[in-house]
Amino acid sequence: MQKEAKILWTTDNKETSIHMVLLYAHNAKIKGWMDEVSVLVWGASQKLIAQDKEIQDKVKAMIDDGVKVTACLKCAENMEIAEGLEACNIDVYYTGELLSNWIKSGDTIISV
Repeated sequence: MQKEAKILWTTDNKETSIHMVLLYAHNAKIKGWMDEVSVLVWGASQKLIAQDKEIQDKVKAMIDDGVKVTACLKCAENMEIAEGLEACNIDVYYTGELLSNWIKSGDTIISV
């Protein structure tokens, strides 16, 4: 049985981000629905985080409560927002291998 929620967050839609990604990821961790929760932030979602204070606060709260949040450094470099993501305590590094490992694991990946 899978004990880690793996979420690939790519949308810049604020409502979907708040009411699906952030709501589920945070609750899955703090309510003990999953042992581990990992969110991989890739592409347009990174820009949303960098530009939106409400989203930043929600991401920081999740991280404080134990959700692992990682962002793609290549995307962040392309958009010139790496420092903004790091200011939210997000781990920012090249994540192609991480995503490949998720896929190879055979675990379910939620993609939003």
